[in-house]
Amino acid sequence: MFATFKLLFVYLFFGIPTGLVGIPYTVLSGDIRPLYRVTMWIVAAGVRAAGIRVEASGLELLPEGRPCIFMCNHVSNLDPPVLLPSLPGMSSVLLKKELMKIPILGTAMRIGKYVPVGRGGSRAEAQASVVAAADALKSGLHILVFAEGTRSKDGRLSSFKKGPFFLAQQTGAPIVPIAIAGTQTMMRKGSAAITPGLATVRFLAPIEPGEYRSREDLMRAVHEAIAAALPEEMRPLPAAD
Repeated sequence: MFATFKLLFVYLFFGIPTGLVGIPYTVLSGDIRPLYRVTMWIVAAGVRAAGIRVEASGLELLPEGRPCIFMCNHVSNLDPPVLLPSLPGMSSVLLKKELMKIPILGTAMRIGKYVPVGRGGSRAEAQASVVAAADALKSGLHILVFAEGTRSKDGRLSSFKKGPFFLAQQTGAPIVPIAIAGTQTMMRKGSAAITPGLATVRFLAPIEPGEYRSREDLMRAVHEAIAAALPEEMRPLPAAD
C-alpha cells in the first residue's frame, strides 16, 4: 500500500492548494488553461511517485487541428491518471456523475467541461450527456471515453456502449482508439493497493465516423482496432460455436 499512499500524498499535497487558488483564478479570468496544465502535472507526478512508468506511442498518428474522441479500453482505476497527461492539448472526460460531487475536484471538473454520465439513467440523461460532450468538442476540447462503460472484470476487452458512437456520428469528430495495458496488474478491481510497474499507452490510427454506414459498423471497427493492439491475454475470447 506504500505506493498508494505516495500517490495520494502527492494529489492531496499539491491538489488542494491548486484547487483553492486555481478555481477562483479560473472563474475570474475565464481561462482554464493554467489550471489544466498544473492539474496534469500533479496527476503525472502522483503516478511517478507511485512507481508507475508510462510508455506512450503513436502520438504522431493523431490528426492536427481537430478535436478527437479518444476511445480506450478500461481495466483499472489507474487508467485515467496514467492516460490523461499523455493526451495532447486539453481533454474533457465522460465519467460517472457521482464523481462530480467530490469537493474541489468536482468543481474543477465542471469548469473543465467534464461530462457526467448516469449508470442506467434515463434517455433524457443520456441525450443531455451527448449534448454536453458535443459542446465540449465544439469548444476545441478532445473527449476521453472508456468505451466499455466500466472496468473489465478479467482484463479482457468487453463490449462497447453505443452512446459514444452516437456522439461521433453526430459531430463527425475522428475517433482515436487507444490500447492501454499493464495497469490491470498494478491496481486490480476491488483493491486500492498499487504495484509499481510499466503501463503502455498505444494511440492507434484515427477512424472517421463518416466512412461507416452504421453505428454498429463503426463500433466494430474501433473494437477490432483496440483488440488487435492489446496483448493476447487481454483480447476478447473467441465466441463459442
